[in-house]
Amino acid sequence: MKRRNFVCAALGAASLAAAGWPLAGAARGASPLQWRERTLLGFGTVLSLRVAHADSQQAERALDQAVATLRHVEAQMSLFNSDSALSRLNREGVLLRPNPDLVRVLQLAQFVSARSRGAFDVTVQPLWTVFEQASRRQALPLPEAVKAARAAVGWQHLEVSNDAVRLARPGMGVTLNGIAQGFAADLVRTRLQASGIAHALVNAGEWTALGRPAHSGPWLLGLQDPRDAEALLARLALDGRSIAVSADNECSFSADRVHHHIFDPHTGYSPAELACVAVAAPSCALADALTKVMFVAGREGAIKLAKEWNVDVLVVDKQGKWQATPGLKLQTG
Repeated sequence: MKRRNFVCAALGAASLAAAGWPLAGAARGASPLQWRERTLLGFGTVLSLRVAHADSQQAERALDQAVATLRHVEAQMSLFNSDSALSRLNREGVLLRPNPDLVRVLQLAQFVSARSRGAFDVTVQPLWTVFEQASRRQALPLPEAVKAARAAVGWQHLEVSNDAVRLARPGMGVTLNGIAQGFAADLVRTRLQASGIAHALVNAGEWTALGRPAHSGPWLLGLQDPRDAEALLARLALDGRSIAVSADNECSFSADRVHHHIFDPHTGYSPAELACVAVAAPSCALADALTKVMFVAGREGAIKLAKEWNVDVLVVDKQGKWQATPGLKLQTG
């Protein structure tokens, strides 16, 4: 599985310069802050944290807490962990006394599902399963298998309360791969602030930041071409909002990337028009979920929906043509 290969972080002026991508605003002398970093595996990908504090020991303690927060979210929401609360829900059909954070993310998911008329739906796990099983045979699932899997999809049949989470239909399954990383980034950001951290970059599979990097400019993300890992489409400034990106090359079930890990819940197949979507939103969890809504909407629909959701988007179609809403702070060329 290939994940999160569309975004690279501009951790500082030297980082992208070393990769051949010059940044506006070179470093202007050493910062009095002590920068510390962690890299770890989580959610099936590589995660990274970078924080600054005048006290290096405080920076390290904050990183310890951030890592613990990521592990907590994994223990609740990751399907890569067979013992997670979410994995148990899918096996047993019910989860009693769910963790409050799991309830929060499921409630947000249900809100996005309702407002998007089901374009985002965490109950698409049966579709993932049928495509993944077919891919092991180097094939695509038969239409009848997709139809049967789609019959088990429906966010309205996911019951969420503080007392229990229930799958109300046989064959249902939940995946939070489309929102949990964003939720984790939000939670880490909040806890870093509570630890006295004013400057940080959080990569939990999606991206959020505090303050500024060591150099004089803003935090920048290099948005890679989904068809050429060596090329950047643009550099995107984190302007106080969070960024989430989904692309059809993260996990594909066919060499032409027509079939991939993002599903239109209404059809059971992947949306046909777009190759990549980036969303900038106040909440990283919301940005994460909305990348799937925008994928389903297509190029023109995503541009219109951005205004309705009060977010900004960048969309790339299958031919490599891209378009962004005016609110994104982009550097190109």
